[in-house]
Amino acid sequence: MIDKEKIETLASAALADSDRFVIETKVSPGNNITITIDGDTAVTIDDCIILSKTIEKSLDRDAEDFELRVTSFGADSPLKLLRQYPKNIGRQLQVMLPDDQTVQGVLRSVTDEAIVLEPLQGRKKTAPPPVTIPFADIRQAKVILSFK
Repeated sequence: MIDKEKIETLASAALADSDRFVIETKVSPGNNITITIDGDTAVTIDDCIILSKTIEKSLDRDAEDFELRVTSFGADSPLKLLRQYPKNIGRQLQVMLPDDQTVQGVLRSVTDEAIVLEPLQGRKKTAPPPVTIPFADIRQAKVILSFK
């Protein structure tokens, strides 16, 4: 089986001089490799193609056959890395806390330790105060897609 760490190293090296980064690497027992990438700016299909070709050149199909798929991070997928939060400032997030409570609001700022959400106003006349949520308290965070 192809080594997952080797794939991650190859992908990270290939993306080192860009604003792209690896979110997740999966290698199944049948050598089906899936690399999911994101970026500080929008990831294009060309970014995925270039990474795929770079990785393929580094692997030997004669030694071990494989299937390689490079995908961009899905808009409806939970955020996985701190690096993904800054590009979503100004967008609505749904954050699940350890007690299964959810908080929805507009992401206003990000530090190394926490995020600040401005809760959605709802029907109240006064806006609720911003909420600071430490990363340690975030079980899952997703961008709420808006089609306005």
